[in-house]
Amino acid sequence: MALADALRPTLLRIGRELRRETRGTGLSPEQVGILAAIKHSPGICVGELAAGERVSPAAMSKLVSRLEREGLVARTPSPVDRRRVGLTLTDEGQRALRRVRSRRTAWLAMRLRTLPPAQLAAIEAAVEPLSRLVRAEAT
Repeated sequence: MALADALRPTLLRIGRELRRETRGTGLSPEQVGILAAIKHSPGICVGELAAGERVSPAAMSKLVSRLEREGLVARTPSPVDRRRVGLTLTDEGQRALRRVRSRRTAWLAMRLRTLPPAQLAAIEAAVEPLSRLVRAEAT
């Protein structure tokens, strides 16, 4: 419990700082989350996306419509089921996600450069176990 209690606020602060870096791209953290979800599940429908993001289908539809108007997302009819419309990223949507990733990576790299080698090695050693924690949650 002590380790979890010490780690939690640090992870929250890092997440908050990375979300702040997103704002410099003109996208909200929510929009970035939606774009990333579509990238990882091309063809996902609005209802599935809403369930995954834990928002109502109506709210998700509104968010997706805005991303579509901005040229970041395209709706594509399913070749199998005419009633189903899937979502894909446009080329501009792909570029927007790359810009976000670049900004976030640059911010983190800048912070990491301030640490001594021993601390960098400790963080590097912690990446895989932390990743495993997140993967365990997703299953």
